[in-house]
Amino acid sequence: MATNKNQHYVPRCYLKEFTCNSEGKAINVFNLDRKKFIHMAPVKNQCSRDYFYGDDEKLEGAIQFVERAYASVLKELLASPPQLSERHKIVLKRFWLLQYLRTEASSRRSVEMSNDISRVAGISAEEFNLGIKDAVLIAMKTYAESMDVIDDLKICLIKNKTKFPFISSDDPAVLSNRWHLNDQRTKFRSFGLSAAGNLLFLPLSPKLMCMAYDGDVYNVGHKNGFLSISNINDVKGFNQHQILNCRANVFIKDIEDSSFIDFSIGEILENRNVDRHHINYAVLDSTNSEYSRYVIIDPETAKKHEEALIHTETLHHRPTIWPSVIKWRGKGSVYTNGTGVGYVRKYHAISDSRDFYKESSQLSRRSA
Repeated sequence: MATNKNQHYVPRCYLKEFTCNSEGKAINVFNLDRKKFIHMAPVKNQCSRDYFYGDDEKLEGAIQFVERAYASVLKELLASPPQLSERHKIVLKRFWLLQYLRTEASSRRSVEMSNDISRVAGISAEEFNLGIKDAVLIAMKTYAESMDVIDDLKICLIKNKTKFPFISSDDPAVLSNRWHLNDQRTKFRSFGLSAAGNLLFLPLSPKLMCMAYDGDVYNVGHKNGFLSISNINDVKGFNQHQILNCRANVFIKDIEDSSFIDFSIGEILENRNVDRHHINYAVLDSTNSEYSRYVIIDPETAKKHEEALIHTETLHHRPTIWPSVIKWRGKGSVYTNGTGVGYVRKYHAISDSRDFYKESSQLSRRSA
């Protein structure tokens, strides 16, 4: 039996730097649904549920091990070390991945997608029913089996030299991809953890942001793993990802920054995706000796067919501005094998047995 009943899917060791006076007791919350600030909300009630990970003591212990490593590294990073060590990098990547997979928002997205697939496929709830805790356990299994999936990404820390803060949220580990969102070749495609052009964001404090990136696509001019920003638009660019990605709540350390946050949310709120996935339902239209042709139809009005394909597409958020420190790499590259796998990074292309080939990452534009 797990020793803690109230289990946080965004841990208190992470939230602490965003709490009032960094005391870990109270935090300022902006709820996007109600468009309302909640001043000095108890941290113990934020991002937690009873037995969120179930009652497996070993699983709870493994999660706490990663959290303790993160807390130790964060303490060192806030003390301004001369450089970002390999230990810092691996701990931050492992913590980002764990946090990305385990939040309630992530689990709810899995459940919602599963339920929609079941509905479209005509599978009853009795035949297949994925619950939140089932989704959490699947996510933890995924983490254990693929914790090295982002090890090839470069990583740096962004020091915020402006008077405006980085914010955090109830789903703070963000996966985005500027290249994928803007290249014509990836139109109507989603991207996953092994995709070319990935960007990972995790605010560590109001003044420190962790960013991992595909070094074959982007160029980030850091020194010893650190880079300073002094432009308010760069802060807004990073904060937009928290506002767009969160389930319902964003967190700020100082209530004095509420007007800046309120304005920033107003600028991007309409860009939030109402739905986080889309299901394409295609039925067999014709076939010959070489191929079969499917056409997409409305699943709500479709009749029963002998053969159909269901394709789920994750809908990714689109910020209106990108931090200026994320620059395109000259003669950058991405890898593909021309199939539905899409575009992956070199590390994953080399480790895959399928035939991948290199293409230029120079944008084949559909938008700037």
